Amino acid sequence: MINVTTLVTRCLSPILLTTLALSTLSVTAQAENITIYKDKNGKVLLTNVNPSGNFDQFTKKVQVTYYKSSKLYDGSNNNSNNYGSSAASNSSSRNAYDSYIRASAERHGVDPALMKAMMHTESAFNPNARSPVGAQGLMQLMPATARRFKVSNPWNPAENIEGSAKYIAWLMRRFDNRVEYAVAGYNAGEGNVDKYGGIPPFKETQNYVKKVMSRYHSLYKNDSGLYGVTMSASNQNNNTSSGLKNVSYGTSSNGNSASYVNSAYAALR
Repeated sequence: MINVTTLVTRCLSPILLTTLALSTLSVTAQAENITIYKDKNGKVLLTNVNPSGNFDQFTKKVQVTYYKSSKLYDGSNNNSNNYGSSAASNSSSRNAYDSYIRASAERHGVDPALMKAMMHTESAFNPNARSPVGAQGLMQLMPATARRFKVSNPWNPAENIEGSAKYIAWLMRRFDNRVEYAVAGYNAGEGNVDKYGGIPPFKETQNYVKKVMSRYHSLYKNDSGLYGVTMSASNQNNNTSSGLKNVSYGTSSNGNSASYVNSAYAALR
């Protein structure tokens, strides 16, 4: 694990901390736990280890975010055993949108568990998440995508989830129900999937696909609460590890890292 304690400044304002975090995303994305501490004078520490030595005055824990480190995923193996496992979200709102997910998933023929895996990866269940490139809301819709799928208010959870489900269903049709291609298309654009004949050779996109699939397999596909009355057992049985049907999720650039920056900024305001 990379020790990022050195990425501290003695008197950071919230805006300056956001700038620092954005400039060091490549480091924070590799750390498993990033914690923000304050001392009694309001000075800020951003670190992935417990404060000690010169930093033991930082005693107030403000924010903790978990990042799962992972190897680069090339999409070549569809076996669920190779996706690894993921930690459950510690967000207090992680189950708040399940009814919206179920309803939209049923309307558009996508897998609600995989939609939730995408939401987890995109926004960490934060309806106010905004990425540096302008992606908005729970499933991080870009403004042009929101308009394309008739989402008038992307900050409204129901509208955002509905628009995301429409987009995912479209991507699944576009890529003949090849789940990883649809996921990659949501992250990098369908044009890049076409250009490279599959998951593009972008580290962000490859890691994104792996995270979504890992969360699907290890956290959500066996969550009966996600299927409720909106998806029959026969439909659930169609979602095998080697050929998931009608599946969806989504992303925009710097999904996880952007969510962390936004939450860190909010925590320090």
